[in-house]
Amino acid sequence: TGKSPRQAALKAANRGHTDIRLRERGTKKVHIFTGERVQVPKGAPAWMGDKIWKPQVKKVGVEKLE
Repeated sequence: TGKSPRQAALKAANRGHTDIRLRERGTKKVHIFTGERVQVPKGAPAWMGDKIWKPQVKKVGVEKLE
């Protein structure tokens, strides 16, 4: 979900996916990302947990379906 492909890739990466391929709705484009979750140092409010994970994605390219 998400308006942009990157936003959807971040959500998928946060759930543990590393090789992310997203088909753009209404077109024949497939956006390809690599993703990971990294643990960041605690700089958050006290009510949050000790381990804070942040997703990171990098766009590899766009593929066109035929």
